[in-house]
Amino acid sequence: MSVADAGAGRLSVSFECFPPKSAEAEVKLWETIGKLAPLNPDFVSVTYGAGGSTRDRTHRTVARLIQETHLKPAAHLTTVAASRGEVDGVLRQYWDAGVRHLVALRGDPPGGLAEAFTPHPDGYANATELVAAAKRLADFEISVGVYPEKHPESPSIEHDLDVIRAKIDAGASRGISQFFFEAETFLRFRDRLAKAGIALPIAPGIMPVTNFNGLRKMAAGCGAHVPPWLERLFEGLDDDPETRKLVAATTAAQLCLKLAEEGVALFHFYTLNRAELTLAACRMLGVLPEAKEQAA
Repeated sequence: MSVADAGAGRLSVSFECFPPKSAEAEVKLWETIGKLAPLNPDFVSVTYGAGGSTRDRTHRTVARLIQETHLKPAAHLTTVAASRGEVDGVLRQYWDAGVRHLVALRGDPPGGLAEAFTPHPDGYANATELVAAAKRLADFEISVGVYPEKHPESPSIEHDLDVIRAKIDAGASRGISQFFFEAETFLRFRDRLAKAGIALPIAPGIMPVTNFNGLRKMAAGCGAHVPPWLERLFEGLDDDPETRKLVAATTAAQLCLKLAEEGVALFHFYTLNRAELTLAACRMLGVLPEAKEQAA
């Protein structure tokens, strides 16, 4: 029996995109959103660059989602290189613009993941403080980042669990996981949460592989393990984009299907502003425009 046969109407998906840097990239982004919108995602999150480097572009993208589509945006916000007053101002701007869902993150250092994080002297020190500040200002729905594998800066997995508890106490309502490549990684994480008595809905973060070398760099920075079997699958495909795309679609779909078979019902896709691989994985899960419309 396929996942679709088992009742794919119970599955929900969400998508992440980033604000475009050029007119050409903007056209590509809205083409991608147009292709994904018929799947009726729970929300579409829009990233926020380190130190607010994409703030204006993020705001424009979020505003256009509200004004021109039926989609619900989830605006990212970080603590990096910003005072509390500046962050609070952004929160008010979001609320006034109609944003009701945030993805609250500490954020990466302006110099990149290799640089140690230093809080702004008058800023929020971490994502937990940011969540609490947002809830004080308005009744936002708030998603937070969680790590199926130990956070690269964390002293222990137990510390990671304590951080998740603190985020829940501050007002977080959902977790979105860092990407990973083996279903067992997420399932073990889910088991740890259950054993620790942590009841927070968690959407596994699915990253379809578009550029393996780039992915390997991202994984090294965030502590995500890249299994040798995955590296072997993409070996020698740098100059063969069509085969690479087929392999990427297959591996992403297989990961999602394994998770769905284990009862996972939320999926968050890091689209990288491309629709095809995410559409393929959703289709394999049985998440189709027709199925959503019938369920409605």
